[in-house]
Amino acid sequence: MSGHSKWSTIKHQKGVTDARRGQLFTKLAREITVAAREGGDSPDMNVRLRMAVQKAKENNMPLDNVDRAIKRGAGGGEGGEALVEAIYEGYGPGGVAILLHALTDNRQRTVSDVRASFSRAGGSLGEAGCVSWIFESRGVVSAEVNPDEGEDIALVAIDAGAEDFKLDGSYLELYASPGNLESLRSAMEQRGVKISSAELSMVPSNTVLLDAKVAEQALRLLDHLEELDDIQKVYTNADFPDEALEQYKG
Repeated sequence: MSGHSKWSTIKHQKGVTDARRGQLFTKLAREITVAAREGGDSPDMNVRLRMAVQKAKENNMPLDNVDRAIKRGAGGGEGGEALVEAIYEGYGPGGVAILLHALTDNRQRTVSDVRASFSRAGGSLGEAGCVSWIFESRGVVSAEVNPDEGEDIALVAIDAGAEDFKLDGSYLELYASPGNLESLRSAMEQRGVKISSAELSMVPSNTVLLDAKVAEQALRLLDHLEELDDIQKVYTNADFPDEALEQYKG
C-alpha cells in the first residue's frame, strides 16, 4: 500500500476546521465556476461540473453558494472569466515529485507563493514537464470496508469497471479510467460500501519511500501548499512510513 494514497485518505478523514472551511468553499466554488464556464451550466451534460457539485455537497457547501458559482461560470456573474488553470511542478524533501493544480486570477502571485513554499521546505520549483511524466490521470475511489469482505468487494468493483485495486486492512482503494469513475462509484454505493472519496486524481507510476524525519518535512510542505488560496489539488509520489502517517493523523 502506497503511503501517498493513505495520506490522501487521512486528509479526507481529518476534515477541516471552521477557520479553513471558508477557504475550502472558495476553492470548491472556483472549480464549479471554471467547470461551468468550460462545459456549460448543466451537471447532467457536464461531467466536470457534476463531480464538482457532488464534492461541494459532500463538504456541506450551501446550495446558494453552488448556484452562484454555476451562474458566475455561465456568464451570469462577475469574476468567472478571470480564473485560469495552471500546473506547477517541483521537488520536495527527499527528492519527491510534487504536482500542483491551480486556479488563479493572478499567475505572478501564485508562482511567487508556490516558489516560496518550496524554498522554505528545502525543495525547489521545477520547469514544466519535470515531474508530470510520472503521473497519470485516473479515477480513484477510496473506501472503508470490513477486512474480511475487502477482496470480494474489489472483485465486484472490477466487474463494475475498476482496473486495479489496493487493499490494506480496512482501507480499499480502487482505480479506474476517468470515464468509468462515476459508474464505479455508483456500483460501490449500491453495494453499500462506505466511500471516503471518489475523484479524478493524478496517480504516480512510482513512489519514493521517505524516512520518518524527511516524511515529516514533506508532509508539512504538502499541507502548506494545500493551504495556498490558489492551489486546488496537490499530488505527490512520496510514500510515507506508517509511523509518520499516524503522527500526521493525530
